[in-house]
Amino acid sequence: MPELPEVEVVRRGLLTHLVGARVADVTVFDARALKRHPGSAAHFASTLTGTRIESAVRRGKFVWCPLDSGDALVIHLGMSGQIRIVDGEPIRHERVRLVLDGKPSVAFVDQRLFGSLALDSLVDGQEGFPAGLGSDSARIPSSVTHIARDILDPALDVDALIARFRKRTTGVKVAMLNQGLVSGIGNIYADEALWAARIHYATPADRIRPVDYRRLFGAVREVMTTALDAGGTSFDALYVNVNGESGYFDVSLNAYGQDGKPCARCDTLIVREPWQNRSSHFCPSCQRSVRIRR
Repeated sequence: MPELPEVEVVRRGLLTHLVGARVADVTVFDARALKRHPGSAAHFASTLTGTRIESAVRRGKFVWCPLDSGDALVIHLGMSGQIRIVDGEPIRHERVRLVLDGKPSVAFVDQRLFGSLALDSLVDGQEGFPAGLGSDSARIPSSVTHIARDILDPALDVDALIARFRKRTTGVKVAMLNQGLVSGIGNIYADEALWAARIHYATPADRIRPVDYRRLFGAVREVMTTALDAGGTSFDALYVNVNGESGYFDVSLNAYGQDGKPCARCDTLIVREPWQNRSSHFCPSCQRSVRIRR
């Protein structure tokens, strides 16, 4: 699944290839890609046609493009969604195509159909700060209001985030993947950050000291920034940016997918354990399953 760095790479691509363009025509090849849109495929196409795309904003794994109509085009990549520059005939798994004035056409491609496009109204945010990265406006799509700020958001209140985590009795990794607490952290970057901070994934969130949370959130920010600089993380052809290029941060992973390999710190073999229908990867020496004093 694309995680926050991958989605941010896509948002940056949209700044170049989509923002500032006017939508000349919309073709919906598969209405299932519009499952979060409140109207029909015909309504989506007719409403979006003729609008100008003003910016590209991200919060967590959600991207939205405010339109000059006052609404926003909300993009959720899901498991395998891509935004691709296209020309000519439909490409494999293409679900929706936007024909733009003065720029190449852009397609929403989604093999597994967990992602979506939708038009949504913008509402005033609760905090008065910019709603997401890439915007000065506090207005946010109504369908995204339940998503918390992410670790790369300049408006994130880290002290408040620590306080929210310390009220949780679940394992810290469960809290990290809770998009209502902090958005954009997926399985890969959770494992990487916990390894960097030397914290076991099952440590109860309310038993981690504030100083250790600062180290953990700093590690999340560092691994995501490194991944972003590398173009994201890609293990197959499902994730590509708008130019069709895959990310390559996977070559730098220290924990995720490294089971059976020596830990980069202590040479102990990295362990993979089943966890909530997924897996957790950790070093049993550096990340011991012990209670942390308050």
